[in-house]
Amino acid sequence: MKLLALYGLKWNPFSPELPTEALLVSQKIDSFCWRVENALLREGGFALISGEPGSGKSVVLRLLAGRLSKLHGLVVGVLSHPSSRLADVYRELGELFGIELRPHNRWATFKSLRERWLAHMHETRLRPLLLIDEAQELLPSVLAELRLLSSTQFDSRAVLTVVLAGDGRLAEKLRHVDLRPLDSRIRLRLSMDVATGEELNACLNHLLEQAGNPTLMTEALKSAICDHALGNYRAMTTIAATLLTVALERDLHQLDEKLYFEVFAPEPRKPRRAGARP
Repeated sequence: MKLLALYGLKWNPFSPELPTEALLVSQKIDSFCWRVENALLREGGFALISGEPGSGKSVVLRLLAGRLSKLHGLVVGVLSHPSSRLADVYRELGELFGIELRPHNRWATFKSLRERWLAHMHETRLRPLLLIDEAQELLPSVLAELRLLSSTQFDSRAVLTVVLAGDGRLAEKLRHVDLRPLDSRIRLRLSMDVATGEELNACLNHLLEQAGNPTLMTEALKSAICDHALGNYRAMTTIAATLLTVALERDLHQLDEKLYFEVFAPEPRKPRRAGARP
């Protein structure tokens, strides 16, 4: 691949398909993952990752899934279609956790799921884990059902660990009176705030170093990218990916601030014709 050969890269540092080991793990993300692994999985319950689009919520889920995949015997399910209605969510849960589906008998599916999770707890001392990205798409009825499904013994014992990741719409949804019981049961919260310039720069340097070419961009260009990303990691990598594509097209061996202004400078305004209305 020309991109890798020209710049001496192991992979595209700005691709959404980065290997997990190339992702930057901040102290607060590491702390959140540690608490899920060492507390929540053993006691069950809900955790919430919140933040605006592009703030890194899905990256945290990837890091968490990769970390927990090393735990012997732990069953991890990822809900792939959060906007489904309740019946289809049950079908997907049945498939994820390997139980026979009974589409016309929701109680039987409810009971079978709990029995499977209890058996998992007895075998591993860990609650099975359900990860849900784009959780703002979950219907209120599904969120309420997950709360009921995951708790037993008059709500004193959780049989499932659920990690929700969603934007501000999820937080707003959880404030509704019907979902306050679920909101009150969220034991761990991670807020992915707007990143500082220093945090963006650290992430950019980490991506380049892990990909194998820390000098691919000049320091001035890195600063320009971080300044114009407005605290958003996705915006930062999108800008960087665009510049890398243009540089590859032009066979440039290093990306600099001049390239940034050539690509992103606003087009000059055309002069108005004489007599034209303002």
